[in-house]
Amino acid sequence: MTTTLYPGYAPMEAKLVDELPDEGGWQFEPKWDGFRCLAFRRSGAVTLMSKSSKPLGRFFPEVAALVAGLPGGDLVLDGELILPRGYVLSFEALQARLHPAQSRIDKLSRETPAQFMAFDLLQAGRVLANEPLSQRRARLEAFLSKANQPALLLSPCSTNRKVALTWLARSGGALDGVVAKRLADVYQPGERAMLKVKQHRTADCVVGGFRYERGGREVASLLLGLYDDAGRLDHVGFTSAIATVDRPALTKQLEALAGEGFSGKAPGGPSRWSTERSADWQPLRPELVVEVRYDQVTAGRFRHGTRLLRWRPDKAPAACTRDQLVQELRPSELAEVIV
Repeated sequence: MTTTLYPGYAPMEAKLVDELPDEGGWQFEPKWDGFRCLAFRRSGAVTLMSKSSKPLGRFFPEVAALVAGLPGGDLVLDGELILPRGYVLSFEALQARLHPAQSRIDKLSRETPAQFMAFDLLQAGRVLANEPLSQRRARLEAFLSKANQPALLLSPCSTNRKVALTWLARSGGALDGVVAKRLADVYQPGERAMLKVKQHRTADCVVGGFRYERGGREVASLLLGLYDDAGRLDHVGFTSAIATVDRPALTKQLEALAGEGFSGKAPGGPSRWSTERSADWQPLRPELVVEVRYDQVTAGRFRHGTRLLRWRPDKAPAACTRDQLVQELRPSELAEVIV
């Protein structure tokens, strides 16, 4: 029998589905727009780990100090690091914390402190991960009530699907969708034992360039652009959902359009979290338009890869502007979700 959980213990993950389950026995929770985090405290030492087992404590010292000061002994909380800006959450502000300079991190932690949104309790003295979610949730609520820390928040939940659908419809601003968990389930580390549903949107984008597959000469991804108010074509993301059978012909079509590419913001290189992506890309004349599906926008770009829905030969490239990214529904505010 496991008596304690150690850093490196994998978080339970979620499988992306199109619809929320409509049968009984499910608990629904908001999917927060932040960094997934497991907070460990063992023999007084605190470790914050990302979903991919990268250490986060150095980047969020105020959260590490918060966990260190909680009552009790060994502790493991599952939750989300969030950073409120006004009435919404700022994913950009969280990304700014991933900085090599400790002085910069310390300054940001004082000026814009992060918070921990807790949604599961895996250990509080003894290990709780093998208890059903319904029991873990009750223990989490009791623990947070006793802790009484303003920066340690309890993530709301509901067994009412209508409430979950309301959260889903208001995705954006504070929420990134809805998660569904079975009330009878034990915690399943590393398994996609939860379900997640996101509110997807579509946009028509100009193909301003492409990348070849690594080590090959066929297209791997399309680089997407939108025009700003000054008529400049800015790179806003990519799509790599191209059928293998279509790639040879598409590569020839794209190579025939070699041209100026993006006139505004151009594609960059790898991020802090990934060094795999090459900065090499092939610019194209802005003549092709595609419709893509996306979930979130950060700093004027699609946060994740998009899904290619269809080609739009009927759409004028000049009509592909940034105003498509304005959300049709007012996004949720924190105060509307946390009551």
